[in-house]
Amino acid sequence: MTDTPEATGWRSHLPASIRPYTERETLAAFFVGVSSGFPYAMLGATLTTRLAQDGIDKKSVTAFSLAFLVYNFKWLWAWVVDGVALPFSKQLGRRVTWLLLAGLLVIAAVINLALVDPKASLMATAWAAILVGVAGATFDIVIDAYRIETLKPEQLGPGSGMSQYGWRIGATVASSLALLVAARWDWHWGYAVCASLALPAMLTGLIVGEPERHREVSQRKGAAEVWASIAGPLSDFFRREGAWLILAFILVHKIGDTLSQLTVRLLFVDQGYSNNEIAIYDVGIGFWAFLIGIFIGGWLYAKLGLKRSVIWSLWGMTLPNLGFAALAAYGHTNWGLATAMGFENLTSGIAGVTLVAYFSALCDLRFTAAQYALISAAASIVGRFVTGGSAGALIEAMGYVNFYILTAVLTLPGVVLFWWMMRTGLVDRSIGSAGTEEPDGTTATV
Repeated sequence: MTDTPEATGWRSHLPASIRPYTERETLAAFFVGVSSGFPYAMLGATLTTRLAQDGIDKKSVTAFSLAFLVYNFKWLWAWVVDGVALPFSKQLGRRVTWLLLAGLLVIAAVINLALVDPKASLMATAWAAILVGVAGATFDIVIDAYRIETLKPEQLGPGSGMSQYGWRIGATVASSLALLVAARWDWHWGYAVCASLALPAMLTGLIVGEPERHREVSQRKGAAEVWASIAGPLSDFFRREGAWLILAFILVHKIGDTLSQLTVRLLFVDQGYSNNEIAIYDVGIGFWAFLIGIFIGGWLYAKLGLKRSVIWSLWGMTLPNLGFAALAAYGHTNWGLATAMGFENLTSGIAGVTLVAYFSALCDLRFTAAQYALISAAASIVGRFVTGGSAGALIEAMGYVNFYILTAVLTLPGVVLFWWMMRTGLVDRSIGSAGTEEPDGTTATV
């Protein structure tokens, strides 16, 4: 990548490998990523810990992961973000106004979840969690579209890395803050304080402004136009060569990873880890390991290119689940917890850069919000269905050790599929305009 004019200033003194991470567009990807990560944490490990500590049984706790399914159906209303102009869109831009609205919805939903008491009403807690899922999924739709359209094609790699940095920082701050505040006061305050993490994305939109690569589409009014808005992104994707094989890879590559991530806090609670131990050895160690993993992922992307960096990332996602199996067999040990979570977060950071870059490049700029919503939703839907429907029962029937060995085996189909897509050249032929088109409309290569 050639130096931009900004590299002649203070950035010119930085190593060439660091400069892409200091550009305006990649920094914007970081800050919107912070806000994208925290609602997921509120529904994931944090809510699992809260419910487990309140004495809710395992089957009910894992059933709450079904709240994540809202994220998997976000493509059904993503067309609204692409096609509906909110008030002040002419002054602020369509993406920016949606960032502000979605951020306010997330703040309201998280505060609502803070106010419910799982011990008093599990159903009220479930509905509050679903509302956080709806608001968080809508926020994700807008944030992903904003990020992809703000980044230039050559910035997709470092931009994905910065987005993952932001995502993990947002999720980690939310998880740690909720645990620490809950330990000193209660869970109500823990959740309420975290609602402020919606602000970084909202402020980024106001400061950076509308993305240069945003392609304005007409506002959707009639039923026929609404249907065209939903069907257009889907038909464009499925007209591509090998579209069904690409979709199959998206569906299966993360099953094992999703199963392990959404159940691992149950293991920690059963092994007697305290909130402080989880905050230090899981969240704290995992945070730094994830940051290192993102750096390694960016390095792999630059050195090996998209295809080879992705295949190595997929192999890396297999190993942490075996680490969880070993931890389950050994029992309560802080160094074991730190090692298992450190390795899991290291490999997740690597895969986050390479896979997000590939999935972003698949999009057509005419349908950025809708297509990325479809891709990101499909990436974890199978694992979430299995987790919500039977993970708790599987753990009780098989035990933690065999369960995590099973999750390791379930990562292998994704490795095989992507290897085949590489061999046949399908990966190169699947790239959309988001991976090739510059802001001025000219064509570039990733």
